[in-house]
Amino acid sequence: MNKFNNFLARFVRKEKFRPLNEFFQIEQRSGILLILVTIASLYLANSSLAEGYMEFWHSKIGIHGFGSHFTLTVEEWINDGLMTIFFLVVGLEIKRELRQGELSTPSKAVLPMIAALGGMVVPALIYASIAHNPEYSHGWGIPMATDIAFALGVLSLLGKRVPISVKIFLTALAVTDDLGAIVVIAAAYTSDLASDYLFIALGVFAFMMLMNRLRVSNFVAYIFAGTVMWYFMLKSGVHATLAGVLTAFTIPSYTKFHQYKETALIEHRLHEISNFIIMPLFALANTAVPLNVEFGEVFSSTLSIGVIAGLLIGKPLGIIGFSLLAVKFKIGSLSADITKRHLIGAGFLGGIGFTMSIFISMLAFDNPEHQAFAKISILVGSVTSGLIGYIILNRCKTEDTSD
Repeated sequence: MNKFNNFLARFVRKEKFRPLNEFFQIEQRSGILLILVTIASLYLANSSLAEGYMEFWHSKIGIHGFGSHFTLTVEEWINDGLMTIFFLVVGLEIKRELRQGELSTPSKAVLPMIAALGGMVVPALIYASIAHNPEYSHGWGIPMATDIAFALGVLSLLGKRVPISVKIFLTALAVTDDLGAIVVIAAAYTSDLASDYLFIALGVFAFMMLMNRLRVSNFVAYIFAGTVMWYFMLKSGVHATLAGVLTAFTIPSYTKFHQYKETALIEHRLHEISNFIIMPLFALANTAVPLNVEFGEVFSSTLSIGVIAGLLIGKPLGIIGFSLLAVKFKIGSLSADITKRHLIGAGFLGGIGFTMSIFISMLAFDNPEHQAFAKISILVGSVTSGLIGYIILNRCKTEDTSD
């Protein structure tokens, strides 16, 4: 009987952590892929193929018929279209974490939420204090983001030297960070509003909520309605990718095993599509930055200094500082196997902005030069933060063992 109980306990633990382990594996592989894709994109944008490569992203593709046409560039189809699926997956992840994951109870959620708040507020304040030129003022949201795929990609290089509790903390922090970024995009980066289109989009959303209440279980029906909402959201001036998040929150979560298994499988497939197709395409389209710029001009710009300082100093300072304050005042607590060195290393990995930071930079600036400055700064800040975080975490195990 004892053998059976021991087997059952091991089985339950394995099943409990299987989704988490699969999530980490997907994010880690995706982060490594994004690093390779970014290097390839920078190379192509600065090679003899640069002209054709850049023209491809700006070529237009449209849908024509019934007396109307709808045309976007390849880059816009990725940023406004495919990235909606990315935000759908983000929304599903946030929803899952709020229902049954690391944000499902106050005791679990409070510390990563406070850490994420610090990791958003402090970088924004640092950027605003440095980049006070009115032309750059819209960029305060750029250093607020954390790229979970890149951060976990760096953690994967450390293997078992980093406790799983550090990965869980960083994941919960990044999910909360994504939620904050969504709010920032909705509130601060909305262009001129076309209220008629917005009301139609919200009407579609209300209809989807009704579908949820009526327990409509057809996933395709939600995707079709979400696509309609996306079109009207795009026309309204509110960023269209928010349709992905709203769609995620209307899709029902079931407790019955077969329904839960089907929903989990769909989410898993979407997660893979997002991480291994959409995000690499986004990186290819948006890191195609010609480096034939005057780097002295780039790094003397308060825009660039603000972004780099926000990611490299503001992010770790906010994450570490707010976490330690929360622990000191007994608002939250760290896992027993997370040391202060682990927290510092995780804080620097939080400074890897990349995907979401680049996405926000595209919304913040219309000027191509400002976008180029921001992207170069994001790459510099993210790579430096990642290297520092890696070095600190790589030394943690050895130093902690010798203490």
